[in-house]
Amino acid sequence: MERILLMIFKNFFHWPRLLVNLLYYGGAKCKATPEKKYEAARFIARCANRSGNLHIRVTGTEKLPEENGYIMFPNHQGLYDMVAMVDAHERPLRPVMKMEANKNFFVRHLKDLLCGLVMDREDVRQSLQVINQMAAEVKEGANYVIFPEGTRSKNGNKVGEFKGGSFKSATKSKCPIVPVAMIDCFKAFDTHSTEPIDVQVHFLEPIYYEEYKSMKTNEIADMVKQRIEKVISDNEGNAD
Repeated sequence: MERILLMIFKNFFHWPRLLVNLLYYGGAKCKATPEKKYEAARFIARCANRSGNLHIRVTGTEKLPEENGYIMFPNHQGLYDMVAMVDAHERPLRPVMKMEANKNFFVRHLKDLLCGLVMDREDVRQSLQVINQMAAEVKEGANYVIFPEGTRSKNGNKVGEFKGGSFKSATKSKCPIVPVAMIDCFKAFDTHSTEPIDVQVHFLEPIYYEEYKSMKTNEIADMVKQRIEKVISDNEGNAD
């Protein structure tokens, strides 16, 4: 909460533009291109990071597939994760968020700004519709982000169980899977401090369809989790 208040205070003179970016470009009637909307989202993310004393170390952007149409699967540490992802990823991305998170004012409008989707985990039919829509849009060149843990780990950099169902959209679209290791992102909002914090976003080697086509979704989930855990183990505690 302390860091959020700091962000609000230090962005006082930016609030008109921030609100325009969040509410206008994220509005249902806005006809701006996904690129223009993403530019607005990145402005918000960078203002938040700069004013909140948050520095992101990003690695692996050169590993991202050259062609759009892939899904990123990061470990989930908290509400700040999507802010870090937007700042770290230059091309437009779309998040898939759980219904509970969509009740948060900022998260809901950020999701709309990013043209994201909401999944109700209690509604099997609605979840299947989201998976199918996501797969169709990925085939058309959209890049998505979905957190396979389903909820934040609440254990710092320890990764929770990855749910196999999160990978159904990848198997349907036959797209590249990009594991993403998030390190220390939980410190942004879960510590009662406004001191400078270094967080890390590592884009790992993509996993192409030929590599995972014969695997079950639970096996894919385990493989992605293991790769993320290794990067976290190798980099935890490191800073610029």
